[in-house]
Amino acid sequence: MHCYSSHSWIEGAALEQLRTVAGLPGVTAVAAFPDLHPGKYGPTGIAVLSERLYPQLIGNDIGCGMSLFALDMPPRKLRLDKAVERLREIEAQHVFDPVAALAAAGLPTDLFPQALGTIGGGNHFCELQAVDHVIDACAPQAIDRQGLYLLVHSGSRGLGARVFGQVLDLPGAVTTGLDPESAAGKEWLGWHDACVAWASLNRRLIAERAAAALRCEARLVTDVPHNLVRARNDGFVHHKGCAAVRTGDIAPIAGSRASLSYLVRALPETDAMLGGISHGAGRKYDRATMHGRAGRNRSERDALLRNAWGGQLICDDRNLVIEEAASAYKDAGQVVRDLADIGLVETLAAMKPLVTYKKAIEGPPDRTRGKPGRERRERRERGGGREHG
Repeated sequence: MHCYSSHSWIEGAALEQLRTVAGLPGVTAVAAFPDLHPGKYGPTGIAVLSERLYPQLIGNDIGCGMSLFALDMPPRKLRLDKAVERLREIEAQHVFDPVAALAAAGLPTDLFPQALGTIGGGNHFCELQAVDHVIDACAPQAIDRQGLYLLVHSGSRGLGARVFGQVLDLPGAVTTGLDPESAAGKEWLGWHDACVAWASLNRRLIAERAAAALRCEARLVTDVPHNLVRARNDGFVHHKGCAAVRTGDIAPIAGSRASLSYLVRALPETDAMLGGISHGAGRKYDRATMHGRAGRNRSERDALLRNAWGGQLICDDRNLVIEEAASAYKDAGQVVRDLADIGLVETLAAMKPLVTYKKAIEGPPDRTRGKPGRERRERRERGGGREHG
């Protein structure tokens, strides 16, 4: 099932990967969305129904998703320069006890507590947003056009990477998948569920830290994972870079840090598409290619730190600034139009980026990784675009 129009740019390599996935043992249906692009073990931007479990279709960032939070700070009180200064310290905010947070979420208290509330690298971010314009007349029921919001994109960090690394060593895990009734299948599903819960908690704690930095409170509007499996009567739906929704759910569809993001509501037709929609614009150029396309000199790199709305990017990693440039991504507006035209969503509002936090060098060290060799491997496995994490 191809849920995109001829106006959406789809790379040939992604279509070839799609055919390979459709031919895996036990796969009975595949849905591909407008943000479709190639990945390491299969394309990103798909939902796959299978009688067997394929951990590689989910990847190492199990439970990765996007959460939207409303802030109780009115836009008239926002000073962008001050917000940038404060959000640089987001991961230094001591506003929760990680052990207590894990216990309250029903998770083991030794499950990577030191990584909770951290964003990670690659395509992950915490973004302060405002409503650019309302599209649907009913949108005010779901969103305050005069409000400020946080969009948080992050996942299961080192936990997901560890779980993924262990399952890849199992014989046949990639080629024929796991029997969900086998010991290996049940064990992976158990760890998968823990990763999904951990990632959701992580996004909430990131928002708490960001709100504390901004001297306000955050209220959850919606939490939508896009790297996970969901059980059905006829098998398991694998979501890879594909927002897992049900009718009526509100979901963010992220643009880039220099383009609009969108809020949509899922319509009943999503059931026929395995309960999935796009979760972002989708990557157009890979990371290596971007080093020849953007940021070729200092003035170009400086320009990448600001956008048309006066918004600013917090990222002290020069390579990441280039690799995550807006030109690396497809047009999120076209993605949303494709989804709306085939009746999967109604578009509520367009959101403009004001401050996007990705990485501050002076922040706390990342202690979530293990041995150097493993760290390099996991960094390669995280090499997708903003939308895939």
